[in-house]
Amino acid sequence: MAARGEERSLGELFGDLARDTGTLVRQEVELAQTEMTQKAARAARDAGVLAAGGLVAYAGFLAILAAVVLGLMAAGLDAWLAALLVGAVVAAVGAVLVRRGLTALKREQLAPQQTVETLKEDARWAKEQVS
Repeated sequence: MAARGEERSLGELFGDLARDTGTLVRQEVELAQTEMTQKAARAARDAGVLAAGGLVAYAGFLAILAAVVLGLMAAGLDAWLAALLVGAVVAAVGAVLVRRGLTALKREQLAPQQTVETLKEDARWAKEQVS
């Protein structure tokens, strides 16, 4: 069989190279799809944190509204100021959660890094095969 390998024509060699390159490209596309699916899952998780932050901020807004109502009803010392402080603390917690979610989303690199690296390696391999 080794003798047959030495007798292969240039056309056969280029045919094999084209077939192998096609297989390689299909595998790279599959790798890119897998990598993008993983990145999308992480981005969805980070978006969930962002949504949670929004809900907590909304609860802070509701507390501020309740405090206004209680402030009007109360006959105590500066009830509106106490209610405003409670609402501000809840809103600040929501703001921290929103900022955390945004930071996590900004850190996420959506480009398929592993696929880019393997494509570079594949290009080097193909050049070596032609040389």
